[in-house]
Amino acid sequence: MASRCDICNKEVLFGSSISHSHKKNNRTFKPNIQKVKVEIDGSVKKVNICTRCLKSNKVKKVV
Repeated sequence: MASRCDICNKEVLFGSSISHSHKKNNRTFKPNIQKVKVEIDGSVKKVNICTRCLKSNKVKKVV
């Protein structure tokens, strides 16, 4: 599954994991992406959406 929200375009970020001795290792910060059925322009589609957009009601979820 793609790690990008179809609503807000939130995607993977890169950074460093820093240990106690201040040794740095590369790491990724992945968004919480869910595949959800939503209603867009009167039609039902399955889209990848982050939980922040889902929680803030930016789309209407189909039950």
